Amino acid sequence: MGQKLTGRDRRRRRIRKKVRGTSERPRLTVFRSNKHIYAQVVDDDTGKTLAHAGSQSSSDGNKSDAAKRVGAAIASACQANGIGAVVFDRNGYIYHGRVQALADAAREAGLRF
Repeated sequence: MGQKLTGRDRRRRRIRKKVRGTSERPRLTVFRSNKHIYAQVVDDDTGKTLAHAGSQSSSDGNKSDAAKRVGAAIASACQANGIGAVVFDRNGYIYHGRVQALADAAREAGLRF
């Protein structure tokens, strides 16, 4: 019996068919909960997480400000690990609001995608 999928799960599966992270360009994936936002950089060839950041450490300001801080933090963590370019995986979320704020902050901090 098949399991009922949400719209985000269908979009996530459709995106993941096309987006794949390699060791040269790992995948920057975003998870958004109601309170927090998380980002991690994954090398799909080896299945390892290379860098991660989340908004749980500080809860100052609104959620968009937290997403901007996470974007800057993930970009600095990537640069510390020698990663300059990534493939962006929005994980089924619409590219708007907190997801877009995280991506823009990561680009401004020097991450290319």
